[in-house]
Amino acid sequence: MSLPVKDLDKSKEFFAKLGFTFNPQFTNQSAACMVISEDNYAMLLVESFFKTFTKKEIANAQKSTEVIVALSEESKAKVDEMLGKALAAGAREPREPQDHGFMYGRSLEDLDGPIWEIFWMDPQAINQS
Repeated sequence: MSLPVKDLDKSKEFFAKLGFTFNPQFTNQSAACMVISEDNYAMLLVESFFKTFTKKEIANAQKSTEVIVALSEESKAKVDEMLGKALAAGAREPREPQDHGFMYGRSLEDLDGPIWEIFWMDPQAINQS
């Protein structure tokens, strides 16, 4: 996944406060490889560099939504912890928490506007499907 960002340094600082790290091998002044997990990464690309990958206009995520990124956590408490860090780092919570018993989720808008859904799902509910 690649996301356009207006200010790479501010975006790296924001996501570092949420606990993410960056792979220096794929990070420079135009891009940063954010490590989400051992198998998941997001490339944060300054808008001018992002534009080299597409002929389409970059959506203004402050005004419209094109994608929602979902990340799972191991517990409801970890969801709340992540949102606490995000809000303290400057994120906005665009809606109320969603608690369905077997699944719990909260949303955040990062500094550039994309929405991230942070959720937990009871493993027993998955196994019963």
